Amino acid sequence: MTLPETMRTIEIREHGGPDVLEAGERSLPKPAAGEVLVKIIAAGVNGPDIVQRRGHYPPPTGASDLLGLEVSGEVVALGEAVERWKVGDQICALTNGGGYAQYVTIPADQCLPIPEEVSPVDAAGLCETLFTVWSNFFTNHAADKGLLFLVHGGAGGIGSTAIQLGAAVGMRVFTTCSADDKAFCESLGAACAIDYLEEDFVEIVKAAGGANQILAIRRGVTWRAT
Repeated sequence: MTLPETMRTIEIREHGGPDVLEAGERSLPKPAAGEVLVKIIAAGVNGPDIVQRRGHYPPPTGASDLLGLEVSGEVVALGEAVERWKVGDQICALTNGGGYAQYVTIPADQCLPIPEEVSPVDAAGLCETLFTVWSNFFTNHAADKGLLFLVHGGAGGIGSTAIQLGAAVGMRVFTTCSADDKAFCESLGAACAIDYLEEDFVEIVKAAGGANQILAIRRGVTWRAT
């Protein structure tokens, strides 16, 4: 496969609203050991991207200054010691920045195959929430069938992902949400959707035997209680 020497990008001219984004051009990145080079199909737009664009979330040391933490695309080159992926694979991934471009290098371990029946465009918005929920709630502790999992903010990105994952492994998922979102949360697998404005979620959960796991999002932080 012949690759170009340069790629188009979306740059931040200055911090501010969406109008500060503009087209740019950079050299094609090369994958280091353990990385893959991905030709991007779609890039997600999430909270950290927006906050960084506004100037309140500087990229970590060594990360790309370009926005874009989630992408889907096709693997077009491999760095040394990459065994799981091959050129031509379609993946979705959580990047270290740089997704607002035609190509991006990504650690191979941060890539996932695009699930069946999920379009590449939709897949670009999967990894941020999936990695967050899975690492917090389904790694190194019990997430067994029948346990009660209380998810606060069930209609949000993290919350809706947590409901689906909890239901998929057989947990009893209770969630707090607005009255307008109750049907949506139940369609995702919530056994009980609680209108936090009109109902007492503490009493409802206590009556059901108490929560084994609790997820709460506060100002961008995920808290887990057991």
